[in-house]
Amino acid sequence: MQTDNRILDDLSRAATGALSAFGALRQEIDAQARLVLERWLQSQNLVAREEFEAVKEMAAKARLENERLAAELAALAGELKMLKSASPSAE
Repeated sequence: MQTDNRILDDLSRAATGALSAFGALRQEIDAQARLVLERWLQSQNLVAREEFEAVKEMAAKARLENERLAAELAALAGELKMLKSASPSAE
């Protein structure tokens, strides 16, 4: 009976060792995959999220300014048209 226990103990130790070796192997594979992915992403010339958000905010501000200026221009054009039609030389 003691021999059976020793065999089971040896099998248990071997299985534990194999599991820890597989765990270390998995960590190494994860690290290598992450490194390859990071290198690939850097080679793709992508922008950082912070840069994207900053440019997005600048574009929104520019769009609002453009809309404001377009409204102001339309108001001035309407005013000019009204002044031209009210002047005596227009008759």
